[in-house]
Amino acid sequence: MIRPLLSRLLGVVVGLALTVAPAHSAARIKDVASLQAGRDNQLIGYGLVVGLQGTGDSLRSSPFTEQSLQSMLQNLGINTEGERSRARNVAAVLVTATLPPFASPGSRIDVTVGSLGDATSLRGGSLVMTSLSGADGLIYAVAQGSVVVTGFNAQGDAASIQQGVTTAGRVPNGAIIERELPARFKDSGDLVLQLRNPDFSTAVGMADAINRFAAARFGGPIADARDSQAVYVSKPKRADLARLMADIENLVIETDVPARVVINERTGTIVIGQDVRISQVAVSYGTLTVQVTEMPQVVQPEPFSRGVTAVEPNTDIVAQQEGGTVAILNGPNLRTLVSGLNSIGVKPDGIISILQGIKSAGALQAELVLQ
Repeated sequence: MIRPLLSRLLGVVVGLALTVAPAHSAARIKDVASLQAGRDNQLIGYGLVVGLQGTGDSLRSSPFTEQSLQSMLQNLGINTEGERSRARNVAAVLVTATLPPFASPGSRIDVTVGSLGDATSLRGGSLVMTSLSGADGLIYAVAQGSVVVTGFNAQGDAASIQQGVTTAGRVPNGAIIERELPARFKDSGDLVLQLRNPDFSTAVGMADAINRFAAARFGGPIADARDSQAVYVSKPKRADLARLMADIENLVIETDVPARVVINERTGTIVIGQDVRISQVAVSYGTLTVQVTEMPQVVQPEPFSRGVTAVEPNTDIVAQQEGGTVAILNGPNLRTLVSGLNSIGVKPDGIISILQGIKSAGALQAELVLQ
């Protein structure tokens, strides 16, 4: 009775976001690996946002904002010693940016700003010239420009509304690169390709694809898979490093991933790999619902009894249990399990609990990742 029921319920998914990821797929090397010498670099700086309409820092609560403002004005030749400003049109912000690899001086990058004080909104403000430094303490870029804020807030005497974040924003193309990175691409003799998803099968397949290309072009192998993440490529003597990288990154390889089930308990999303297997297991799921209803009754005293009106409590409790059916499941993948349980009324949180129980029982032949 159970097997025909589950077979009729296959393919129907209700209330659950389900994705089945293929285990083997063709992809270019540039899509699955990155160049070790071409990594990004993080920049950070401290600056001021001006031009706010009364939504900036209160200078008494944020003394560093007032100090920064006075220092900036003194550098511009304005003496503010002994004076205090009460205007709330200035906010201290932390400025961050990502310096892309091989970036040249004069090119522009986006920057992100976030409030450090008690400012309520950065909308309409402009970032004043701010230097951005790297981990070595050297200045690599200078940022300035109008801050774009996607969130908004509005309030009145009795109500307020807010959507998104108003104390953080971006300055598109707001930073100009002033210093070139010390390492250059053609200074390195070899190439190191790092897999974004480490896997020995993918690394070996990548090395084999590069060696097949090198055998036809240069007459011998040039790639070696050192581990599950790194593939080393030796530069041939008569090859140009940039052209070699352009040819390698467009080679198509077969990627492989381990069997994995990813569960997001907050949203109820389950992502399942194609190679996931389930051993034969019996599953039973039942839910207990307890409903408590309070219906107090007002009791009036008898006429001329000099009594008082009283409230008599009245509580109604109903307990209801659903489910409890035992199903024997044994399938090549989890689509049968999720579709069957989802179709007979099990909610996403119940399916997540069942998957965790199957993993604990040793019947789920995959890695279970909880987010």
